[in-house]
Formats: sequence, C-alpha cells, structure tokens
Amino acid sequence: MNFKTVSGKIYDGDNFLKLSDVRYLPRWIVILIDVILIAISLFISYFVVAKLNVSPATFLKFYQKFFIILGVNLGFMFWFRTYSGIIRHSTFVDLWKIFLTCFSTGLTLTVISYISLWFFGHKLFFIPILFIYFALSFTSLFVFRLVVKEFFQIIREMKNDRQRTNILILEIGESSVAIARAIIANPNVPYSLKGFVTSRKDSTRALLLGKKIYTRRLIEKSTKEELGLDGVIIIKELISPADLESWVSLFLEKDLKIFKSPSVQKFRDNDFAQSIKSLQIEDLLNRKAIKIDNEAIQPRHLGKTILVTGGAGSIGSEIVRQVAKFSPACIVVLDQAETPLYDIELEMLESFPKIRFEFILADISNRHRLEPVFQKYNFSMVYHAAAYKHVPLVEKNPHEAILVNILGTKNLSNLSSKYKVNRFVMISTDKAVNPTNVMGASKRSAELYVQSLQNIEGNVTKFITTRFGNVLGSNGSVIPHFKRQIEAGGPITVTHKDIVRYFMTIQEACELVLQAGTMGKGGEIFVFDMGQPVKIVELAKRMIRLSGLKPDEDIDIVFTGLRPGEKLYEELLSDDSKTQPTHHSGIMISKDPSANFEEITKLTNLITKAALRRDNADIVVILKKIVPEFKSQNSVFEKLDI
Repeated sequence: MNFKTVSGKIYDGDNFLKLSDVRYLPRWIVILIDVILIAISLFISYFVVAKLNVSPATFLKFYQKFFIILGVNLGFMFWFRTYSGIIRHSTFVDLWKIFLTCFSTGLTLTVISYISLWFFGHKLFFIPILFIYFALSFTSLFVFRLVVKEFFQIIREMKNDRQRTNILILEIGESSVAIARAIIANPNVPYSLKGFVTSRKDSTRALLLGKKIYTRRLIEKSTKEELGLDGVIIIKELISPADLESWVSLFLEKDLKIFKSPSVQKFRDNDFAQSIKSLQIEDLLNRKAIKIDNEAIQPRHLGKTILVTGGAGSIGSEIVRQVAKFSPACIVVLDQAETPLYDIELEMLESFPKIRFEFILADISNRHRLEPVFQKYNFSMVYHAAAYKHVPLVEKNPHEAILVNILGTKNLSNLSSKYKVNRFVMISTDKAVNPTNVMGASKRSAELYVQSLQNIEGNVTKFITTRFGNVLGSNGSVIPHFKRQIEAGGPITVTHKDIVRYFMTIQEACELVLQAGTMGKGGEIFVFDMGQPVKIVELAKRMIRLSGLKPDEDIDIVFTGLRPGEKLYEELLSDDSKTQPTHHSGIMISKDPSANFEEITKLTNLITKAALRRDNADIVVILKKIVPEFKSQNSVFEKLDI
C-alpha cells in the first residue's frame, strides 16, 4: 500500500488505516521531513550560540546564511541519496549515507568560511555553530529513521501476535534456549514464545530470555485460558520416554496443542518453520532409536545387483530406498501391482539418478516368468517382501495366499539356490507364530520351506528370515485408518477393547532387515525387538486427543468384534522356541523347530494343487499338517480343529 492508496482510503471514508500495510512513503515526503529536521537543527544551533552571548561578525543576514546552509545540505542529500531507502528497513548503509551527508555539509561550509576569511577578512559562518549543527542534524536524521523502524516493528509484532500460536517450550536446557532464540529472532515462524515450562522448582522467580518460567504445578492447577496458551513445543530427543508420556498426558488434559522440534543442529534457517511439526502418535510409542552398522551393510550392496520383490509395497519400497544409498550396480524392483510400481519408478529415477534400476511387472507364483529374470541378472542378494498380508481378506481367499505366500516364496528361494545367489532374505511376520489365521499359517509354511533349503546338497545360498510385527504407516495399518476416521468426524472402529499390538516404523524395520541380512549365516529366523505392546483402544484415544478433540464426546469409539482369524495378542516367539542374542541389541535369533526338505516339499506340492482347485477346506487341512500349532480362531475353519 503506497501513499496514494492511503490517501484514497481516507478520502473514501475508510479511517481504519492498517499502518503495517503501508509499503513506503514517496521520496518527496522523506526529503521534506529531512529538510524540516535539519532546519530545526539549524535553529537550535543558533539558539544555543545566542544563549552563550556570542555574536560573530558577518556581512550576511541570518536568513541568507540559513538558506545557504540548507542548500548545501540538501545538495549532499541528493548526492548521497539519503532519501532512496525504505525508512522501516534502514540499515548501517543508510546510517553511513547520513553521516557522509552531514560531514560533507559541515566540511564544505567550513571551507567556504575560510575562503571568506581569506578574501573578505572575516568568516562567513561561525565554526562552533557548524559543529553543533553537524551533531544535531546527524542525530535528528538518524533518530527519525530509528523511530520509524522500531514503530513499524512494534506494529508488525502486534499484528503477528494476533495470528501466532502462543507457546511454551518444555525444559530450560541449552537446546530449549537455542530453539527459543531461533523463534524470537525469526519473524516468519507462526509462534509467539510466552515462556518455558519445567518440572524444576528452583526457577519460579527467574526469567529466561526475558520470558517467564512456568512450573508443572502451575500448569496443573490452571486452565488453558488462564495461562493464555495455545500449545507447547517439545524437543523429543531430550526427554525420556517416561517423562514424555507424563508431560504429554498433562498437556492433552489441558487441551494444549503439542508440537515437536528437532534440536537446533538438525535444521537450517531456511526450513526452521517447517521443522516444527505437530506431535504424532508414532512419537509416543516408546520406540528406542535403532542404530545400524553401515560399515557392515555397505560391502554387501556396493557394486552388486539386488532383487527386491514386492518392491512397490510399503516395506519393499523402503528397502529399495535404503539399498540405493549403498551404491549398488543395479536394483531390480519386481511387483505385480502396476500403478504402485510405476510410482516407485518415478520416485527412484528422480531421487537416485546415478543408480541403475530395472522395474519388472511380474507375479512371483509364475516360475516361468521369474526364471528369465534370474538368468539375466547375476543377483547378489534377494529381498523377498512380496506377500498377501491382510488377515480378513486372506481368510476369505485362502487359495490366493497359498499361491503367493507359499508357492511364490518357493519359486524365488529355489531359483536363488539354483543361480547361487549369495543371500536370500525373507520378510515374515509375528502372525506366523502360533497362527490363528490362514495368512499367518501360510507365512509360517514359507518360513519352514526357506529354512529347509539351507542344508540341501549343493546349496551355497544363505537363507535368512526376518520376523517383526505391525509396521506404522504401512498399507492397511491401523494408524492411517484411524486418521481417516478422525478426519471424517468419526467414529473410530476398534475390534476389541483388549486387543494389543506391537508396532515399529517402516524405516527402522527395513534397517533391521538389512542388518539381519548382513549378519545371517544361513537358516536363521531373526526376531526384532518390538518394544512394548500397545493397547489399540488407548492408541485411538491418544490420536483423538492429539487432533484437539475429546474421545467419546467429539469422536466416538465403537467396538466391532474380532475379525475372522484375528487374535487379541500377537507373539514374536513360538512356545517351544528359544532365542539367542546377536551383537545388535535390537535383533535376536529364534530357534524355532525346522522341517525336513523332502517332507515340506511334498506338503507344499499338495497344498499348491489344492489352491489351484480352489478347494479351501483341503487347503486349510494341509496347512494344519504343515503348521501343527495353527488353530483357527473366529473363523469358518474352526470346525477343522475339532
């Protein structure tokens, strides 16, 4: 908004003038104000000298000297362009221009005075007046710009405060103070810092960066409105899981928004505002940070050709991303889902332009399609992530699970052994342990077949199985489902009030897959540390509160009953298995019972034929022979256990 727009608003009767919207004043107004200031400075200079009873001799009248001084000063203003900058954005350069203008004016007038003394016998200007004038004019011009700049800064802050979120920062350590400084110094962040909050009791009267330090007790006994707060910023890395749980419970109870910020070292100035995000339910699952040994993993992939089956899925695509970081010669991404495969192709070609990729559309149950792929590429490692995994759907379509989860795994593992692939890493699931559904039993059958290949004559491939629980954010997982239900206004549907599950992020699950694939010697089933199980109904309530809503008031929770094949508790180890530790604290080796190669081959051939006949009852009967601990639950196949 320029001056003409401002005058138009006033003329039109809009007297509510938003000063922060005024972009700049016309240059002639800036010059006029500057001339008025230097004129006042000149009057004051003569007034001060007059009060000292000093009457220098001169042959010019006062108004003549007045216009000469102003004329010289105005000339240097134009010379140094002191009027050209936008006042509110004045910098040291503008201050330097003012100094040069005033200094040059005083120097020029002094020279003129001594020339007058040389030719006419007396000075044109009294030198002390020029010194006083220099000091006053420089000060007045500088103060004018400083006042305008500070005025607009105050107006801007007042405007921004109305639009910003009033927040506290948790704790008063160095990292918290660094985040606070960054917020205060950055006018673009949508947060207004009101202070800090701590559990310490020795800081109640202190100020930090001029801001109040709130105690936990004050937060507990005050309402959100009394505190004048909207939210709290947490630096998650600095807080123990137990303390995080306690603080989050308090903040949610007070209906405060919870934001998370990385430590200052982890973000750059240009993305500071984007670095502070709302706390997600994934942050509250008490997962320990997992560290992997990149020095051991990289040699297994550097310059090698890698196959990832199911490479367009949530787990497979993350394996592709992580493997690409280790500079392999080629990554072959195989999947039967056309659109997701095309999506991962676009992503990988953009993210890793120097890595060679091959994207193959194929069904792993078709050995005739797979064998030419193994013939063409000399695979060093195969990551087998392709599988049908949704329990209720597989329970209704057992034959499809057999063709993909068992026959597909059989095809890939046989070809890996035949073409002497160095390592074959299979992705399994905790649902394979004491399975209660077809999906889990089919994955356990695949585990048994892969293990049985390890010791057959002529095999050089190391067959490795990795087993873990639910993966946060994967296709069909509960958290994205709950988020969609909350966004739709509810209700959230939970199958049972007592159901619990283990959770792990996609990234850490895939990191552990790579680590286990590196450390495996062949025949092992690696089990990952999944942390503590989470009660799904509590997960739902937390997600509702983190969305700023209240369970059973804003969003209802409805219990729908266990789905076919679903059980209340998942297990990572079978009853008769033993574990042994590895050098990685997050990975154990499960010593599950194994199967004889000839026997498991015979049974998998039988079940494949049953699947091709679509004989679901026969399929489940054979599955129960392969996996004796498989007991159907909440399923039409329960009668087969009688």
